Amino acid sequence: MRVWEDQAFDVPTGYLNTASIGIPSAAVADAMTEAIHEWRTGAARPPRYDRHVAAARNAWARLTGVAPEHVASGASVSQLVGLVAASVPDGTRVVTAGNEFTSVTFPFAAQHHRGVTVTEVPHDRLADAATDADLVAVSVVQSADGAVADLDALRAAGTPVLLDATQAVGWLPSRLDWADYVVGGSYKWLFAPRGAAWLAVRPDARPLVPHLANWYAAEDPWEGVYGLPLRLADDARRLDLSPAWFSQLGAAVSTEWLAAQDMEVIRGHCTKLAGTVLAEMGQAPAGSAIISLDLTGDQRERLSAADVVSSVRAGRTRLSFHLYNTEDDVDRVLDALATRS
Repeated sequence: MRVWEDQAFDVPTGYLNTASIGIPSAAVADAMTEAIHEWRTGAARPPRYDRHVAAARNAWARLTGVAPEHVASGASVSQLVGLVAASVPDGTRVVTAGNEFTSVTFPFAAQHHRGVTVTEVPHDRLADAATDADLVAVSVVQSADGAVADLDALRAAGTPVLLDATQAVGWLPSRLDWADYVVGGSYKWLFAPRGAAWLAVRPDARPLVPHLANWYAAEDPWEGVYGLPLRLADDARRLDLSPAWFSQLGAAVSTEWLAAQDMEVIRGHCTKLAGTVLAEMGQAPAGSAIISLDLTGDQRERLSAADVVSSVRAGRTRLSFHLYNTEDDVDRVLDALATRS
């Protein structure tokens, strides 16, 4: 068991796969276990989950530096990006980074019948390409290799921006209220179950059509479950999806705790561990909690044999370090790769 501040994590040495699926704290797992027991024994009451939806929304807003009333709650990043993609005008020119995660790009590419185009450019040319586009859609931190977007350059370009903060929020201090749209998922760096996601819409951004309008998007959900007329909330809740209750409960516990932490300390911890591995491999520090290594098949087998849990993305081995990782994880990687005498 590992402990960070007042949170315990049952994470084994060698687990370096948070970029795929994060490990819940004992507090999150216990809350989920209790909720399942209540459901199993007939004690669950649907309206009681509303407070968890609100708490998770508010905490994610704090973590991203946006106002809670500008945040819609959903289930997945692609579902929320899809709201944006379905709302852009015909002929919209979208620019994105090459090899971007498809939950960011596919929703726009699927609008090709309306003349929407998606152009990939090298990551370091994104801000330059933005001047010839109507919208930039990119991850704050790239899933494949941990590359961090130059947000200052994107902001200065003046083109509307959609940011996927899934691989950033939880370890990278973020103030993203300047972006037109910000999306993020729950199940990686936020220690929460899969099934909760959020979308922040800047008040002066192009309005989104509530294509997924449902009972939970009503001004008063529990009083608006039957009959017309359409009566949606006045704020971003008009875009809400009916919540996955257990996922929202877990997200409420984890994000409220994370929002009270010093993100600069967490970033320093994560990037130091990642940087140590890169330095021993003869590479320069990348300033990211996610690193990508070009390993041979034999090296990958040695990592696996040493119980190092990693992923292969874009043909390279991806390691990701969160607050529950320690120097023991670094040592296990380096010993397995035999980089130390």
